[in-house]
Amino acid sequence: QVQLVESGGGLVQPGGSLRLSCAASGSIVSINSMGWYRQAPGKQRELVATINSGGRTNYADSVKGRFTIARANAKNTVYLEMLTLKPEDTAVYYCNADIYTNQPPVMTYWGKGTLVTVSS
Repeated sequence: QVQLVESGGGLVQPGGSLRLSCAASGSIVSINSMGWYRQAPGKQRELVATINSGGRTNYADSVKGRFTIARANAKNTVYLEMLTLKPEDTAVYYCNADIYTNQPPVMTYWGKGTLVTVSS
């Protein structure tokens, strides 16, 4: 029933910016936390940033100062503003959320990913 749909990926030159969006839909009662992960070719999936329902954020060291995660709770949407993009930011970015749907326990959901390519 619950789905996460990412959007906003694409091709950007080094130093450029992108804004990713992820909208959760379905039989949602509440969302505890949302976040972004990424996976580059040949590498493990890694945490990029998370945000809880109260706005507390956490960032990977590699993106601190460049990326900002934000959340629109009323829309069940999370954003990732990415500035000063580098080639090493190239990856498939996945949205993640911990969601309660009236059927305990809270479940973890994943989007299918959106590709970000940083290249000149």
